[in-house]
Amino acid sequence: MKLHLADAKNRYAVTGYGPGYLAVNNIRHQQPLIILPDQPPEPWPVTIFEALDAPALAMLLKNTPEIIVLGTGSSQRFAAPAVMRPLIEAGVGLETMNTAAACRTYNILMGEGRRVVAAMFLP
Repeated sequence: MKLHLADAKNRYAVTGYGPGYLAVNNIRHQQPLIILPDQPPEPWPVTIFEALDAPALAMLLKNTPEIIVLGTGSSQRFAAPAVMRPLIEAGVGLETMNTAAACRTYNILMGEGRRVVAAMFLP
């Protein structure tokens, strides 16, 4: 599916997704990504949901987000509370949803100027 943001103004938006890929500003990526509005996307070293742990989520805090959007792949899955502990302790919100919904949510929050970080597993 292709997504379009009306006015990204030098921002990094999710412009498409599908089985095995995410597209950011029309560039396809075939690995899990960390996406921020003002920085090029970077590979996320966590390749599968089952490998998600507290240090993997804690690394997202270096960008001082107010909210983290976690795209969990084709279906919505939830991390154990111990995995989310660094975010809870930092007072950072976590929204967990399937990757398709996470792409749309990230674009909306980014478009609103929120300090959002997206961590996306491939759909």
